[in-house]
Amino acid sequence: MLNPKKTLPLKLGIDIGGTFTDLVLLDEQTGKLQFGKTLTTYPDPTTGIMNGIEELIQNFGLSLAQVSSIVHGTTLVTNAVIERKGAKTALITTAGFEDVLEIGRELRYDIYDINLRVPIPLVPRNLRLGVPERLDKTGTVIQELDTIAMQKVVGQLAAQKVDSIAVSFLHAFTNPTHERTVGDYIAKTYPNIYYSLSSEVMPEIREYERTSATAMNAYVQPITDDYLKRLEENIRERGFEGIINIMISSGKLTTIEGARKTPIQLLESGPAGGTMASIFFGKLTDKPDLLAFDMGGTTAKASLVSGYQPEITNQFEAARVMRFKKGSGLPVRIPVIDMIEIGAGGGSIARVNHLGLLTVGPDSASSQPGPACYGRGGELPTVTDADLVLGYLNEDYFLGGNMVLRRDLAEHALQKHIAQPLGISVEAAAMGIHRIVNENMANAARVHILEKGLDPRRYSMIAFGGAGPVHAFGVARLLGSPQMIIPVGAGVTSALGFLVSPIASEQISSYVCRLEHMDWDRVNQMLKRMEQEGLAFLERADIDLATAQIERIADMRYAGQGHEITIRMPLGQLGPASISSIQERFLKEYELRYNRSLSNIDMETVTWRVIVSGPTPNMKPQLTVQKEQAEAYKGTRKVLFESLGTQSIDCPVYDRYLLKAGDTFSGPAIIEEMESTSIIGPNSQVSLDEYKNIVIDMK
Repeated sequence: MLNPKKTLPLKLGIDIGGTFTDLVLLDEQTGKLQFGKTLTTYPDPTTGIMNGIEELIQNFGLSLAQVSSIVHGTTLVTNAVIERKGAKTALITTAGFEDVLEIGRELRYDIYDINLRVPIPLVPRNLRLGVPERLDKTGTVIQELDTIAMQKVVGQLAAQKVDSIAVSFLHAFTNPTHERTVGDYIAKTYPNIYYSLSSEVMPEIREYERTSATAMNAYVQPITDDYLKRLEENIRERGFEGIINIMISSGKLTTIEGARKTPIQLLESGPAGGTMASIFFGKLTDKPDLLAFDMGGTTAKASLVSGYQPEITNQFEAARVMRFKKGSGLPVRIPVIDMIEIGAGGGSIARVNHLGLLTVGPDSASSQPGPACYGRGGELPTVTDADLVLGYLNEDYFLGGNMVLRRDLAEHALQKHIAQPLGISVEAAAMGIHRIVNENMANAARVHILEKGLDPRRYSMIAFGGAGPVHAFGVARLLGSPQMIIPVGAGVTSALGFLVSPIASEQISSYVCRLEHMDWDRVNQMLKRMEQEGLAFLERADIDLATAQIERIADMRYAGQGHEITIRMPLGQLGPASISSIQERFLKEYELRYNRSLSNIDMETVTWRVIVSGPTPNMKPQLTVQKEQAEAYKGTRKVLFESLGTQSIDCPVYDRYLLKAGDTFSGPAIIEEMESTSIIGPNSQVSLDEYKNIVIDMK
């Protein structure tokens, strides 16, 4: 049990998912972990958070006053954009550019779809107004800002009772003066109206993407600010006096103030936690290259870890019209951990389509009403219902026995909606759902890896999420993975990832220039300024600057190309002598991605980024459990495995909490814990490492 007298080392991670809210309590000194899981509450997720906190701390005789820090990740921003439940937002831009959000890139994401739908801008046309002003690409003022026209426009928008205003002027990333003038006027004259400046949200080239990101930030800022304020108030009222940090999409932490200012950084905060936890467990198990597989109640995500580093991309879209169709969403050029996502989770709904084919997802039963087996009103069959019928889940030990599943309701839903229309047995229907989900996830992960020029067979898989360990073995087999790891606390791994991620700040500046013509004095001054801004952020977050780490990144391309690749840049003073090193790094990355390089073409930088990070928390995890029995073996259960035919077998079942480091056995097997269930298929060897991670050799 955690020592209630130790107040400083305790950290609490909270991850809100579409179905469950996960909690992890960590004692940093001892590495001891406590886990909690509760249903996500709608429409206010803070109710579920507080329910989970109360249950977790009461179970172990603690109080929130003894917790030193809380790290939180949320789907609030993503859901607000997808469901169009943000604030009433306006846009002020350079006169003549009011329609950039609708014009976009003038590209069709599917050239063969005659009924193509494009994303509707978050800001309607009547709330997009222009102001006379103009800068050139270097930031030189061509036309001064017309302050009288600006004041009139702001007044018009205030009269229409907008909640938030996005400000995005042409070339403002090179000179933010005009935008700041507008922001200062709004703050002074209309203090109740939120505002977002493109020069602060996304200070880089590409007018459409910059304006889109700024509009999205303005759209979600009021609701995010309100949510974080309410959450902080609720937590403080219960005695918490520590620090609150928020996970952002790049796998780093920001302060609660930073999250309020630029909430679009939170778009993929939950999934980012899972990847960061994978890096942590990769280091523990000496696995620098991993495929992180996260399957929850609504979606499944896969991301790559190479050399203990996540793959970061700036090509991100939110609220896609066609959810898994690239180009059909609203672009947001923020640093995001690169991952593939498909609509396959425990709550994904199965149905027979108009062609008589079995399909699964992408729509989900969520937590309300939930899968049929939850007994909460859901009548449609889901992946969880199929897993229960196949014997993979224990109806009396779901969430450690805190929630009883109804097998009869699952069988009825499968019979009515799948088995009867297809003329097959309920068990065959359940196996079909399970297999389709595994195939869909494996195909998506395979394409994600192959697009990077890599071989999926060389990546061991680390599986987590509430439903991840149930399906990971099948997915790993389809991918040809040599090994699979199910970490401690697999069902709440994303929340654990929050606790092992560093606090960081990323500063961005655009400087489009060929290497041979680079003004190195300008570059060094720019880098120094960004580093100082990053260090100042860490200082405000109470981080010892002696522990700070600085990383430089540049988006580069061959001159004339329209897209860039990300290159890690040398530290120290840069100059003409640095060109050969930078070229080498560019060529290595370009050849890795495209298996070729181009000769006699100049290389140029586009956007520079400086990441200033605090130290990465370091601990060795230890499960803290209280069990009366000492035997891990719980008996057998009838289970269906596709590779073993149509007859169910008596499959051994183990209690994960009572398995010991060094234990080994062969598959098939089931390992149960409160947060998830691990299904291990035939022809595999299972062992527990010194940290009680489950390691499965697939061959």
